[in-house]
Amino acid sequence: MFRPKLPTMPQPTGLVTPPAVDESNPVTPTTPVPHPLPAAPASSRPAVQLTSGSTLALVGGGAAVVLVVGAVLVSMLLAVAVTAASVAVCAVVVRSVLKDH
Repeated sequence: MFRPKLPTMPQPTGLVTPPAVDESNPVTPTTPVPHPLPAAPASSRPAVQLTSGSTLALVGGGAAVVLVVGAVLVSMLLAVAVTAASVAVCAVVVRSVLKDH
């Protein structure tokens, strides 16, 4: 009852003949000739030119992003630390209350 029953493979019926080989078109290996790639069209957009003002703006923007992300991460870490400290204080208070009984 607990042994799996494997299906039996059906046996072929009738005459089985191997496939015929067609040698009327022999295959000769050749190397494909690569087609030349079309030249890339010239871009109609002008190249980006960074002036000293735009470079200073990019650096200032990047520094602002780093400061904002850092402040968010530090505030999250501070929130976790305050929560952990309050849970520890609550545990000490509950322990002292239960110890008296």
